[in-house]
This record gives sequence, C-alpha cells and structure tokens, in this order.
Amino acid sequence: MKYIPVAENHTIPALGLGTWKSNKGEVATAVSEALKIGYRHIDCAPIYMNEQEVGTALGTALQSGAVQREELWITSKLWNNVHAKKHVRPALEKTLRELQLDYLDLFLIHWPVHFQPNVMFPRRPEEYIAPADIPIGETWQAMETLVEKGLCRFIGICNFNLGRLQELKAQARIQPLMNQIELHPYLQQVEMLEYCRANGTLLTAYAPLGSGDRPAGMKKADEPSLLNHPTILEIAAKQRFTSGQVLLAWALSRGTVVIPKSINPGRLRENFAAADLSLDPDDIKAINTLEAGFRYVDGSFFASPGSPYSVAGLWG
Repeated sequence: MKYIPVAENHTIPALGLGTWKSNKGEVATAVSEALKIGYRHIDCAPIYMNEQEVGTALGTALQSGAVQREELWITSKLWNNVHAKKHVRPALEKTLRELQLDYLDLFLIHWPVHFQPNVMFPRRPEEYIAPADIPIGETWQAMETLVEKGLCRFIGICNFNLGRLQELKAQARIQPLMNQIELHPYLQQVEMLEYCRANGTLLTAYAPLGSGDRPAGMKKADEPSLLNHPTILEIAAKQRFTSGQVLLAWALSRGTVVIPKSINPGRLRENFAAADLSLDPDDIKAINTLEAGFRYVDGSFFASPGSPYSVAGLWG
C-alpha cells in the first residue's frame, strides 16, 4: 500500500474504500471484508445513509483487536443542511456516534451548497439557503474549532473549484488538507492538480472508475464508459490488469488519493492490489490523451428551477 505524507508526521493510505451507494445490509460486510484484506482508509458521509452500519463494522474490528484505531484513516463529511456555525459540531458528534469513534482523521465540507436545517435534499427553492447567507468562512471557523477540540485531526473540502479553494485558503487559520473532487481520465483537472501540488493541498479522486452504479436519475443519456474505453482495455490486456486496476494505478501515479467503492469481495481485492501496480510511462501518456472535460457528477441536481445554485457557479 502506498502512503502519502500529511502534516504532523501522519500519513494517509493512498487507496481507500468509498461507501457511497453501498446499501444498508451490505456495507458492514463490505467494510469488514475490506479491513481483512488490508484496507485502512474508509471514506464515509452522512448523506450516504449508512454510517451507522459502517460504524458497526468498525466497532467490531476495533473491539476484537483485528485493527487498532491508530492504523485507520476515517473520513466523513458535513452535509449541506448543517453549514451554520451552531450546527457544525453537533453534526460531527452525530457522525462519531454512528461510526463508534472518538475522532475522525478527516472531516470535509461535502459541497459548497447550503440547505435549510432538517432538509436532506431540497424539493422547493425556499429549502435552499443562498451562498451569501452563510459565508464559507463561518463554516470553516467552526471546522477549525473541531480540530482544536480533538474531534478531528484534519479538515478539508469537497467539490470546491480552484477559485473557491484559493479564497478559503486565504482566510483559513487551519489550512484545508484535502479537496475531494471528481477525477478520472475524462476529467483530469490538471490546473487543480498543479495548484494543489504547489500549495500543500492533497486531492482525493472520487468516481475514479466512472461511477457506473450511481442512481439512474444522476446519469446522462449515452454517457461514455471509462472501464470499456479501447485505450483502457488495450493497456489492461497488455499489463494483465483489469480495467479498474488500470484506472486506479493511473490515479495513484498522479499522487492523488483514490476511493473506489465495491461490496464484492473479489473486486475489493482487485482494487486493493492496484495500489502496488505500476503503469509504463507510455501507458500514462496514452491515458492522459483521454481528457474530455466530462463530469459524471455535475451538480445539476442542485440547479432546479428557483435554486440559487447553478452548474456553472459550482465549477467556475
């Protein structure tokens, strides 16, 4: 397993297990199996609606001594309806209870989008809160307090475009460790990658395999497949890797953290093995030519009529 250095002599496993789209009744088994295989990085979020079950698996593993807490890197996120300063700590405390943990390794603002309290996902315009009504600096100050109280070791963001990341860094007392964004050969985000390398922010790649199992309502007609792209298939055949392993090895070669999701034991092992695989420079060059500016998760679900948010506003 590759580890990436972070501040204060900590390291983060470069390959983790994503839990988005892992259903109740399945995710605890998947997490338990992943820990047996050797995964030590688990990526969670309240909106995935499965943190309690993830916590059951973590609690069992920790109580049995199968793993030690210090070996694990557990990430979770702050959902969009708890961005007001007074709601941030209670939201984290709820996540900690459900995950059966005393602290998180990393706590992320999930989206730069605000909802009214107690609204999990808006159906009407009035259930949104306009961006200016909760300055992101207010939410970030509350996140910084969580680090100072020992409830999480590091803080960061998800789905921030470059300008929004730069704005946050300019006002932060505690710098964001991580920006978790969609990253894959069709959306390589080179400018973001170069900026983060130069300015001490790590990137986590979500949807690294194309997120083919996301809900039908989030899919576009005739969207391109990453796993079946001829270039990826050709490299996989040459290297005797799976297509998924090619995509993960490419992501890891860029110095990004990557969090593929699976509940299938065989696929979990294949994905985990990708952390120790390498691609030839020519393979990497070939994959780099696949850039298409294509997002599988484009945020259009926040841009319903009357919403103060738009796809263009999210990505700049």
